[in-house]
Order: sequence, then structure tokens, then C-alpha cells
Amino acid sequence: MSGGTLAEKILSRRLGRPVAAGEFVVAPVDLVLAHEGTATLAIERFSTLGKHRPAAPVLLFLDHAAPAPRRELAEVHRRMRAFAAGAGAHLHEVGAGICHQIVAERWASPGQIIVGADSHTCTAGALGAFATGMGSTDVGVAMALGRTWFRVPETIRVDFVGDGEGGRHLPPGLTAKDLILHLIALLGDDGAAYKAIEFGGPAVEALDMEGRLTICNMAVEAGAKVGLCASDDVTRRFLEERGRGEHFVPLHPGPGAQYERHLEVDVAGLSPQVAFPPAVDRARPVEEAAGIPIDQVLIGTCTNGRISDLRLAARILEGRKVHPGVRLLVAPASREVYLQALREGLLEVFIAAGGTVLPPGCGPCVGVHLGVLGDGERCLSTQNRNFPGRMGNPRGEIYLASPATAAATAVKGAIADPREFLV
Repeated sequence: MSGGTLAEKILSRRLGRPVAAGEFVVAPVDLVLAHEGTATLAIERFSTLGKHRPAAPVLLFLDHAAPAPRRELAEVHRRMRAFAAGAGAHLHEVGAGICHQIVAERWASPGQIIVGADSHTCTAGALGAFATGMGSTDVGVAMALGRTWFRVPETIRVDFVGDGEGGRHLPPGLTAKDLILHLIALLGDDGAAYKAIEFGGPAVEALDMEGRLTICNMAVEAGAKVGLCASDDVTRRFLEERGRGEHFVPLHPGPGAQYERHLEVDVAGLSPQVAFPPAVDRARPVEEAAGIPIDQVLIGTCTNGRISDLRLAARILEGRKVHPGVRLLVAPASREVYLQALREGLLEVFIAAGGTVLPPGCGPCVGVHLGVLGDGERCLSTQNRNFPGRMGNPRGEIYLASPATAAATAVKGAIADPREFLV
């Protein structure tokens, strides 16, 4: 099984035989996840199959509306707690953080097959896992049977090349978020529909795991089934730092891998990107967005709520104040991130600047609570989607950008180029 794309190699490894793009397979799953927005239906489907104990490890998360903002959601939480206690599922309580971040921190390993009732399950592809979102009914079946079906996806290979040292360095002010926003603009929002996107090239090889998590998180915004990075020394170090080094498996595409499409993206001269509403694939250079007034800035979510994101934002905000016309919200992606930011004094920086620190979780991103927009208001957010109504009000507008651009915007009161603050 030395040949093939990353997607083909992972599925071949778990099935014990070679598979190729276009083939339909029934494969075992290593992890199944759901949260309060999707778990109820998955649990119902699981129960209709007459099962009492899941056939694969099940992870449940209280993260999208946590703490519960109204009675109906509190009741969903109560039912999920009861199911977890009875079925032996792993419940991650209010305050633990966002499912995709916790899966990366504690659960995902190279070579696994992970399915989740959330489209951004593809985040775990950064660790070399075949991780994908599915509907709640399919997830309920996977819980019951411990396996599910796939059509082995064709793969689009994307190599990012930057500056210096063989293209390993990103230009000043440019982040992984800017790379993926630029790529989605190139591909379109359905340009990778049911494909695997395999990320590589010297600029990706030089990214830390947190940067890789960001680009894999947003693969689905181009329609991809999975986003994948090779499992290499960066992966090994990430797992070892979390006491999971024994789960490391090196995974790279084979020398004869067949790709549907191969893109080389030169980012040496790329500016920080801003995705204009109402679609993620409307990314443009920050120069074209500069000066647009903003009412709210959100730094966080499963895309950019990690410790490196908060450090970058704090670097810009330290010693400065949030513009009086802007509300700055900061939401660490997990309790681990929250505690590390607390130890490093980052939360004090945000609060001293005039920001509000939210509990770990999805918060404003899904528009349930903690930052719903008013009519006609604009938000510059580090999240992954800017569709109408995403933040709770179809009459609000959402612009997407990196934590650096978000922090600069919070200071200026209008979309701003972070390079002005990072000299």
C-alpha cells in the first residue's frame, strides 16, 4: 500500500487492501462525534436500530450553545448527558470547548477514520486522519454499527510555496487563514465537491499543527469531503507534547499518486485576505477591504481560536485600545487554550484593550447566543462561514479574515491591514 493519495492510503490501511478513487467501500470508523445541534437525531437513529452500546467510540460535545441560553437547549443538554451515562459515550461538558479543537487535542491520530455530525469534522485531517462530516442519520448508523460507507474521493493536490528557504516562509502578516481563503477563492465554493484536498508544498510543511488545523478546517468551504496533510515530524511533535506520541504513524502520498488536479499556489506576494459577504469564496486582498466600518470583531471559533491565534492578536492589541465603535469578542477554542492564554497574560491584554472574553465554545459563530448581530451591523470574524444569518441575523454582514486582521480592525474601527501593526 505504498502508492496512492493520502485519502486512498488511509482507507486502504484501515480496510487491509488497496482502494482507488471512485470505488465504494464500507469502512470501520475509529471515532464518531456529535454536538447539541446534531446529536439528538443521531441518538434517535441509533436507538431505532435496537442498540444500547455504540460499536465505536462516541464523543458528545456541549459546545454550540454552552451554557444553554434557553430552556429548549438546556433540555437537549440534559438528554445528551443521560445518553452518555447510559451508553458509555464520552461527554465533553459545557466549558470544555469546541468539538473540533478537543478532537485534535485529545483524540485524533494519523490513519484514523473519523465521522462527525458537523461539516467541520474535516479539521482532524491536519493530523493525517480521514475525517469528514456526515448527516445525523448516517452518524447514528455509524454509532450503532461501527462502520459506514464512502465513495473513495478523487484528490486535488495543492502545493503552497512561499518566500525564502525553498519557499518555506510566509510573507509578513500572512497566516494559514489567508492561504485557505485565497485557495477557496481560486476553487470556488463547490470547486472541490466530494473531493479530497491534499495540502502540501514547502509553505505547508513549515506550518505548525495549528496552522494546518486552520486550512483543513476550511476545506469543506470549497465542498471537499476531506482536507488532509501528511503525518510528519510536526505531527509527531504535536502528539508527543500531548502524551500521545505512541499514536504517531508516518503517512505520505505515494510516489505514483494520481491526482484529479494539481495546483501550485505561490503566496510570496500575497496580501492578507478578507472574504466579503455573503460567501466564503469572495476573498480579496485586504487593500480592497480597508476602511469598511465594522461594528463587531470576533476572534476565536474552531478555525482560529487556538493559542497561536490569540498570541498573534494580543501582539497587535497590547498597549492599544479597541475603537469606541467596536465590540471585540474573544473566544478561546478550548479550556486548554483558555488556561494557556490566562497563564501567558493574553486574556488581560484583551480585557485591558476593551474586549470581552467569552467561555470556550462556538458562541457567536453559529448565531445562537453571545454576539448576535443587529440589523445592518457588520462583523469581521475569524470564523469559517459568512452566509446570511450565520451570526443570528440575516440582516447582518460577516467578513472573514485572520486573527491579525481582526485585531488590527478592532483597533482601527474599520477593516485594516495587519502589516501596519506588525512592522
